[in-house]
Amino acid sequence: MSFARSLADRDARELRIAVIAPSRFPVAEPFAGGQESFVWQLCETLRARGARVVLYAAAGSDPTVCDELQVFPPLSLSDTAWADTTCPPPEEIESHLAYLWAMRHLRQRTDIDVVHNHSLHHYPVALADLVQAPMVTTLHTPPFSWLEATAQLADRRQIFTSVSHFLAAQWSTLSHRIQVVHNGVDPARFRLGPGGDTLAWVGRITPEKAPHLAIQAALRRGRRLRLAGPVSDKDYAAAHVFPFVDGEQVHYAGHLSGPELAAFYGTSTATLVTPDWTEPFGLVAAESLMCGTPVVALARGGLPELVRPGVNGVLVDAPEQLADAIAAVDGLDRPAIRAAAEQELSVHVMVDTYLALYRGLAADVAQAV
Repeated sequence: MSFARSLADRDARELRIAVIAPSRFPVAEPFAGGQESFVWQLCETLRARGARVVLYAAAGSDPTVCDELQVFPPLSLSDTAWADTTCPPPEEIESHLAYLWAMRHLRQRTDIDVVHNHSLHHYPVALADLVQAPMVTTLHTPPFSWLEATAQLADRRQIFTSVSHFLAAQWSTLSHRIQVVHNGVDPARFRLGPGGDTLAWVGRITPEKAPHLAIQAALRRGRRLRLAGPVSDKDYAAAHVFPFVDGEQVHYAGHLSGPELAAFYGTSTATLVTPDWTEPFGLVAAESLMCGTPVVALARGGLPELVRPGVNGVLVDAPEQLADAIAAVDGLDRPAIRAAAEQELSVHVMVDTYLALYRGLAADVAQAV
């Protein structure tokens, strides 16, 4: 029996999946961002189904979320190389090194059934033919030029997914090959909460996530607001966020993880999602909805695929409309919001879809052999 056909016939208990994570931050709580959270949750759920997971990730990643952790190598250059005026930034060299190393490592392995790639780099896609196992690449961001160009050369042993229909359309040269799979949230981790009388905002404190818009809306409405997330841009935070944090009307709760984050959502009256860019998906919105907490969001990127006005939240076109929209979520049915999220945004639905994709890819490859 061929490799591909044997994979198509396996169930989840027999699958051996290599997951390639983004290289910049560890896959560990508290998560630096949505991609790290996604990869962690995917690995955990695949393992719960009985699959064997090999995770390629940055140093400091959680070893308990996989069966085998392969850590990207550290960057080491001579003083002469660093002094070269054409030397790229360290993070650029680190990402090149990480994915070149990962693909060379995978080339030597015969125990992997499928590679699930979540990197933002073109090397895994470009070098996929070196690896025995077929590859699924999930697109988490708008197109990067090198990755988009390389993806157009991918053969039938590679398939692509996107986290939203909006994002798939942005990858216009590849959209005919993309299947949309919304990110999923674990309903056991993000439980239905009782609500509360404060507003919530969650995310990286950066200009593109724009917590200052949530602060402005809360102040205009005279409502208390709690912020949570890592301070990823200290200058922005110092100028536009922390001057308004007084511990009373505006409170900063820090960088939360696990039960603390779920409780943060669950004890809030609504979550404000205020991106100043076209958010590819909106994991914060999905997590909030899983806790039964409605979402007040700017109608940008993939958020309209999650937020249904009058059902689980409100969408507005401009930041100036956020304050008035807050009142519109009063009285929305929290248990109903939670129930719908379990049906549409559960990690189990997401993993079911990916397992089917793994087998479908194997069947297609088998027919081509």
